[in-house]
Amino acid sequence: MLSYRHGFHAGNHADVFKHLVLTLLVCSLLRKEKPFFYLDTHAGAGRYDLGSAMARKNREYKTGIGLLWEVEDAPEAVQDYLETVRLLNPDGKLRFYPGSPRVVRHYLRSADRMLLCELHPNEVKVLSEEFAGDKQVKIHHLDGYQALKALLPPPERRGLVLIDPAFELRDERRRLLDALKEGYRRWATGIFAVWYPIQDRATADDFLRRLQRTGIRKILLAEFSVFDSDETPRLNGSGMVIINPPWKLEENLRTLLPWLWKKLAVDGQGKWRVEWLVGE
Repeated sequence: MLSYRHGFHAGNHADVFKHLVLTLLVCSLLRKEKPFFYLDTHAGAGRYDLGSAMARKNREYKTGIGLLWEVEDAPEAVQDYLETVRLLNPDGKLRFYPGSPRVVRHYLRSADRMLLCELHPNEVKVLSEEFAGDKQVKIHHLDGYQALKALLPPPERRGLVLIDPAFELRDERRRLLDALKEGYRRWATGIFAVWYPIQDRATADDFLRRLQRTGIRKILLAEFSVFDSDETPRLNGSGMVIINPPWKLEENLRTLLPWLWKKLAVDGQGKWRVEWLVGE
């Protein structure tokens, strides 16, 4: 089934959290002059029109980027993320929101490289149009899980893989973990960032326990919720697990997430946490 369209959810609290973490990860790669490689296994459309019928249906962006758009006291890392949004809205009015590929493209240097995978036929068409003529970006109409086997390891030997599926299939978590193990086996020194939804605590915890049993080491966990986790099927929050996290990521997240939670939490609900799921 390929019914999921991210346009309904673009710019919501989960997107803000995910793209803030992504910004921190990419900026960490910029500390060294050597080129880096970025692979997005579920790239989506690249950018989203918040004035579209999809975005207007539930107006989820109002729970996320809409609350930060005019904030003036944002920490530097949050300002870096917000800059990627502002570049798509040069008139100062919030209309477009960047998907993960557009966030990362902002930071690519001339020798860096980005590979984007998307299986949905409509989304991959829009994605191809978004990056038409961009020689640093290559787009594959491909199952992102297959890409972890087909496209790793990269010749650059340093970089980042983002795995951000829709979680619309019953066996999504099993497929994700199987593909992640294969990708890690092929590129054990790469950074892998995996996003997952938090609708109920039991499902999220089961996924994390299964990840712990993979044998993969050095896994940092970050979670961010704006609602309490006892109501389903609402998206109460989301999490990211980062394999081989860069230096100072844990410290930065512990500083940034409390600030973000105060801005986005609904009536003091939800919470954030940063901890090691698996150590060295």
